[in-house]
Amino acid sequence: MAELTPEYAGQWRFDPAHTRIGFSTRHAMVTKVRGAFNDVDGFITVDAEHPERSKVGLTVKVASIDTRNADRDQHLRTNDFFDAPRFPEITFVSSRVDQVDQGHFIVSGDVTIKGITKEISIPIDFIGVERDPMGNLRAGFEGSRRIDRQDFGLKWNTALDSGGVLVSDKITLEFEVSAIKVDDAAKPAAG
Repeated sequence: MAELTPEYAGQWRFDPAHTRIGFSTRHAMVTKVRGAFNDVDGFITVDAEHPERSKVGLTVKVASIDTRNADRDQHLRTNDFFDAPRFPEITFVSSRVDQVDQGHFIVSGDVTIKGITKEISIPIDFIGVERDPMGNLRAGFEGSRRIDRQDFGLKWNTALDSGGVLVSDKITLEFEVSAIKVDDAAKPAAG
């Protein structure tokens, strides 16, 4: 597993083309529906000497939700779920980062969905760092966390004949982040 070392300290920006902020949930109690938000922006400020001082921020545009079904995506944008016209963004702002062991962290902070803010803690694995073919220093992070959608006012549902419900209250958030180091001194000058 990778280790955060002093040369990784500083500001990193999410690469939206190579980052997935997604989710999955049970549908009709028998299958999973997966989706993602295609418009994401985020940063990581790494303090390699004191990881607890590191910071993470994330913003996703609700209207960019994509479950591979246009009708479902449109329904998710309505007041039944996210109410995208009134609450166009989901945000996360970290309050602390705890290093569990080498390459493993718990990132805690406030997530705001549909105007409701709750503190959550997300286990995150630091996958590693590589220089890409364009000379960017790129870091990878992955993690997931289950939440209850009811806690954020996402209450719509339909009862099934079996006594179950169409959409599970438990949602698994999925984070696959590729971040590029800002002001990377080792990056060759453009020319």
